[in-house]
Amino acid sequence: MTEENGFKLPDTIPILPLQDGVAFPFALIPLTVTDTAQISLVDDAVVGNKIVGLVAVRNQDTVPVEPDDLFGVGTAAGIVKLYRFPGDVIRLSLKGLVRFRIVEYVQTTPYFVARIERLETELPGRDEEMEAWRKNIEMQLKQIVELSPGVPDEVQLVGLLRDPERLGFVAAGGIEAGVADKQRILEEDDILSRLRLLSDLMAKEVKILKLRNRIQSQVRSEMEKDQKEYWLKEQMKAIQKELGSGEGDNPEAAELRDRLDSVRLPEEVRKAAEEELDRLARMPAGTPEVAVSRTYIEWILALPWMEGSEDSLDVSEARRILDEDHYDLKDVKERILEFLAVKKLNPSAPSPILCFVGPPGVGKTSMGKSIARAMGRRFVRISLGGVHDEAEIRGHRRTYVGAMPGRIVQGLREAGTNNPVFMLDEVDKIGRDFRGDPTSALLEVLDPEQNFSFRDNYLNVAFDLRRVEFITTANQLDTIPSPLLDRMEVLRLSGYTGAEKLEIARRYLVPKQVRNNGLVGRNARFHRSGLRAIVDGYTREAGVRELERQIGKICRRVAVRVASGENVAASITGSSVADFLGPVRFFSETAGREPRVGVATGLAWTEAGGEILFVESTTMPGTGKLSLTGQLGDVMKESAQAALTWVRAHSSEYGCTADFQKMDIHVHVPAGATPKDGPSAGVAMALSILSAVCGRPLRADAAVTGELTLHGRVMMIGGLKEKVLGAHSAGIRRVLLPRDNTRDLEEIDESLRREMEFVAIDRIEDAVGIFLVGDGV
Repeated sequence: MTEENGFKLPDTIPILPLQDGVAFPFALIPLTVTDTAQISLVDDAVVGNKIVGLVAVRNQDTVPVEPDDLFGVGTAAGIVKLYRFPGDVIRLSLKGLVRFRIVEYVQTTPYFVARIERLETELPGRDEEMEAWRKNIEMQLKQIVELSPGVPDEVQLVGLLRDPERLGFVAAGGIEAGVADKQRILEEDDILSRLRLLSDLMAKEVKILKLRNRIQSQVRSEMEKDQKEYWLKEQMKAIQKELGSGEGDNPEAAELRDRLDSVRLPEEVRKAAEEELDRLARMPAGTPEVAVSRTYIEWILALPWMEGSEDSLDVSEARRILDEDHYDLKDVKERILEFLAVKKLNPSAPSPILCFVGPPGVGKTSMGKSIARAMGRRFVRISLGGVHDEAEIRGHRRTYVGAMPGRIVQGLREAGTNNPVFMLDEVDKIGRDFRGDPTSALLEVLDPEQNFSFRDNYLNVAFDLRRVEFITTANQLDTIPSPLLDRMEVLRLSGYTGAEKLEIARRYLVPKQVRNNGLVGRNARFHRSGLRAIVDGYTREAGVRELERQIGKICRRVAVRVASGENVAASITGSSVADFLGPVRFFSETAGREPRVGVATGLAWTEAGGEILFVESTTMPGTGKLSLTGQLGDVMKESAQAALTWVRAHSSEYGCTADFQKMDIHVHVPAGATPKDGPSAGVAMALSILSAVCGRPLRADAAVTGELTLHGRVMMIGGLKEKVLGAHSAGIRRVLLPRDNTRDLEEIDESLRREMEFVAIDRIEDAVGIFLVGDGV
């Protein structure tokens, strides 16, 4: 134990996480504590040696904070003053003492306690160099004070400090910088390296302050210029009125003409607006056509014909933003970074039309928002689900009453720039009827070779859409017309595994719902076991929307307790989830299942992701009839017929002596109310029929997918990743798949591949040898 400034520094100290900054030695640190566990920490410290460890949190939105969420270096601080307020609120005045490194955590509940080692500052051998850096920091500090009016006197006195270490830490605490940058200064042992880092940050702040002052000066000049122009225009109006040389019978024309003169427009657009304005000026004020002409001109003036935002093409920053907003989705992120890299090297390169395809709730729409944030562009989203009228895209001609531009032009007006990120949501759910085909209108919008002169029927002038970054989303591709699909680059966003959902909930969903429900700092702690229980027992989806709803439901119930005046910490663990959400809603579909005759487990792909599919077969005396139930499509019915043909040809090889002419076979695929189609259940159907005919059970702990030919060959299928995720969610750990599909396993996360066993098969006989159990009856 060492002594520092009257405080004794022990080998173990309580750790107080800092959500919004970094604490430095020698600094006076005000702090407000409302968390129950942290209040207990402060009470214990006051009774003891009055020392706490202040350690910054890596991500400010992380709730609750775990040891891995904290940096490894912090500042030991002594409690100087303590004030208590009603409602369990404590305000502290702390004094930073020394730096320390966390060796290990010796306690994590109810608050963190860690064993630490003190960090010493490495001083250079030459005092002249250190003195030069000290003077440099002092000079930069004076610049900041000069550029920042209203700086308190105590900040200005910092420059009088002669100790470089003290000067560096106090100055670092006072400048505007991110947590990561300040943490690097705190962790640096070498005094010269620390002063270099600080000098770089202070140089950036000086540059920002100079730019801010210059902008404020320009704004004042522009305001003075605008006031002068307004005064001159008012004088011109008065002169024209006296001379009788103003606009015609319509007084609104003069105002619109002034606005038209003040905006930049393409020549074609300006000509069309001026012609319409001349017509408006000759119209009597009370005629209905006045409103039509005025609305048309106002639309032209409101659109961003030549106003665009400046692109941010920093690939590293874009990668950080994408990782910050979304977990996993590596292929999609890499494609976006490729686009930004090409755009940076060749700004004139055409923008690709990306189409995000995947189940609901996997992050398609939010990925579009992240792309806009990474590029520094505005984001616009329109939903095309249920759109049947072509005029929704192209707009109505002005001859119709109540005519308006289409959704593309309306979205551009909303964005205010001619280069937004424009998301066309649910493009697979566009309809068509007697009013036209909206997908045909989208062909021009999404074709870089044509959209440079997109003409909305209402405006009837060309608008250049080449700078717009279009992104579309869909749940499936089957309903998208081929010409439209050919114009888009498809990126698939598959469902998430249980482990991925757990991580998404911990990083994104829990902090979001805690914040939305006003529980920040109110002890709503979600443990991993609790989140796992929610994922496994209360959701069955490919995405995370239902998971977020369940987390929000828990937060709302905790909010009711808090609002009712209860002062209890809500700890959501695996055993307490049922207290908030009620009985478990979903169970493992394979748990407790035993091998049964005639029941095979297949895999299916749906719009909501993959799932397991049970194929049931039974036999009865009859005349060789095959019955199929379960709302099967034509392709699936043909697969069942092909499976029966193979079984009739090869059943004797497995000890079966059944007479198919005296036997009826019934094949049923639950659930009966859900339509099903596709050839990938062919192998499962053959196994189910063979099991029923031979009286031999099929194992229930494995699933199979693959199309079956009449000669027993197992052919390639689609949607393998979604099907594997569905099998994993249902508790299946062994999957048989066509050998041609083994290359698709690379798309599946490595951790998931380690948990499961994949068996590649070429022929149906391979599956029979694995699935059939016991001897025939």
